[in-house]
Amino acid sequence: MIHKRNKRKFSRRSAHRTSLLRNLSKSLINCEQITTTLPKAKSLRSVVEKLITIGKNNSLHSRRQLISKLGGSLKETDKILNVLSLRYKERKGGYTRVVKAGYRKGDCAPMAIIQFV
Repeated sequence: MIHKRNKRKFSRRSAHRTSLLRNLSKSLINCEQITTTLPKAKSLRSVVEKLITIGKNNSLHSRRQLISKLGGSLKETDKILNVLSLRYKERKGGYTRVVKAGYRKGDCAPMAIIQFV
């Protein structure tokens, strides 16, 4: 049984794992829809939803928090603050959806499409 395990490790060290999720979240914010493996999409969902929730405040402190969490990326920070946070102003959560997209041909890994609602 798997109890009290709330993070996926993806067979990577912690720095590699955080950079993976940071790069995936930047891609999702830019393109608003990406295709990745199902476990990565499920882990990415919580990261991106927390970023949108921070951006809904739209203050200097939230801007600095987003810049810190996105690795100094100003383009994605501006998109969160100016586009996405206004789009989801009245919504209390659940900004993304994960749709299963079959299996990858090479290694039969389960694939998923993660997109904004």
